[in-house]
Amino acid sequence: MSFLTDRARAHGLGSAKEGTHHWWSQRMTAIALVPLGLLFIVPFAQALGDGHEAALALYGHPFHAIVAGLFILVAFNHLRLGLQVVIEDYVHGGARTVALILNMLFCALFAFGGLFAVARIAFAA
Repeated sequence: MSFLTDRARAHGLGSAKEGTHHWWSQRMTAIALVPLGLLFIVPFAQALGDGHEAALALYGHPFHAIVAGLFILVAFNHLRLGLQVVIEDYVHGGARTVALILNMLFCALFAFGGLFAVARIAFAA
């Protein structure tokens, strides 16, 4: 039997201040991925069978390069937010902190790698 109050039992378990922002961020990135995904995938699919030069010409155009860059940024931010929820729910102890840091580094590394590739194509054209 515990003689702790409800407040004492809940102390240290976090507050409701950050969760709402995280939830909204995840929903906004999901909504943003719909038009960005269509604007990214449709031209990519059309240029898929045309060879390497056609893909370079496609992403050499500023509009397609900007859309690809935005898609990469939003997609990896959405991935980071989703993986963070999974890690917070299922990983415990010191491994949680390590997993959250690795999640952030993984998503940042691949997002910057994708942005670098798009920028290299866009500025080479």
